[in-house]
Amino acid sequence: MTPEEKYSEVEKALAEIRPFLNSDGGDIELVSIEDNIVKVRLTSACISCSVNQMTLKSGVEMTIKKYVPEIISVINVSDLETSTEADLISSIAKEEH
Repeated sequence: MTPEEKYSEVEKALAEIRPFLNSDGGDIELVSIEDNIVKVRLTSACISCSVNQMTLKSGVEMTIKKYVPEIISVINVSDLETSTEADLISSIAKEEH
């Protein structure tokens, strides 16, 4: 499968999932696919949802793997951005003391 075909198939999988996320006030966007790892960004209500990791693994990842079996994992980059920001804030606070 070419990278373009893989991207297209992942977008199809996300289109299948999106109505369920939208019904709860959330959404998802494809950020990238690198080394068979899909990076997505959960948005709107999904950001603060307490079960977003369960949704990501049991819903999003499972559906994407149905379309593209060679996908290894799906990662929510929103979580990474948040943790990076938290680390930055923490390091700035330490420097001020």
